[in-house]
Amino acid sequence: MASPADFLRSLPYFTTLGAEDLRRIENEIREYSFAKGEILFLEGEPGFGLYVVKSGRIRIFKSSPEGREQVLLIAKRGDSFNDVPAFDGGPNPASASALEPATVYAIPKEALLSLVADCPAAQAIIKLLAARLRHLTTMVEDLSFRSVVSRVAKMLLELAVVSGEPPRLTQDEMAAIVGSVRDVIGRALKALERTGAIKIEGQRVLVIDAEKLRGMT
Repeated sequence: MASPADFLRSLPYFTTLGAEDLRRIENEIREYSFAKGEILFLEGEPGFGLYVVKSGRIRIFKSSPEGREQVLLIAKRGDSFNDVPAFDGGPNPASASALEPATVYAIPKEALLSLVADCPAAQAIIKLLAARLRHLTTMVEDLSFRSVVSRVAKMLLELAVVSGEPPRLTQDEMAAIVGSVRDVIGRALKALERTGAIKIEGQRVLVIDAEKLRGMT
C-alpha cells in the first residue's frame, strides 16, 4: 500500500519537493474518514489547512441564510480543497461534506507555509493569490444567492469604503461588476433611492444611509 508520502508526491503541490521536505509534510499529515453525508467543516470556521482526497468524493459548497446551496467543487481522489485558508490564514470560505464514504488527508497550514518560510517573496505572492481566490468565491456566492438590488447595495458600500467618495461608474460598468445588465441596474438604483439609502445626482451615486444600505445586502 502506498504511503502518504508516495501519494502526495503525485500531487501538483508536492511533485517538486525533496525527500526531506516531503518527510516533514508526511509527519504532519492527519488522516480522517467520513461517512456519507458527514460534514468535514463549515464555512466561517477557522481554517485548519489543506485537504486532499485519498478516496471517495467530497462536496464543497456555500449556503445561503435561507438554506439554498451552491456547489463549488466535487473533489475526487487526488484533488485538493480548502486551499485559500491554508495560505491566507482566514476562515473556511465554504463548507465540505462527504458525498460517499471518504478518506482525506489534512495538512496543517503551518506545515505548508514552512515550505516557503525562507522566501518572503513567495509568501507574499501566495497570500495575494489566496486573497483573490477568496474574492472570487465571494462573487460566486453573490451571484448565486443575492438579488441584483442586494448586489448593487453591496457594491456601493464597498466602493464608498475603498474610495472614500461617491462612486463614478456608469451603469454599464456597474452591470459588469455585479453580473447583470444596464436596464436592471437602473431599476435597482431607483429602488435603492426610493428607500432613502442613496441619492442619484447625474452620474454620481451618493450613499445617504449606509446602515440602511447595509441592511439590503
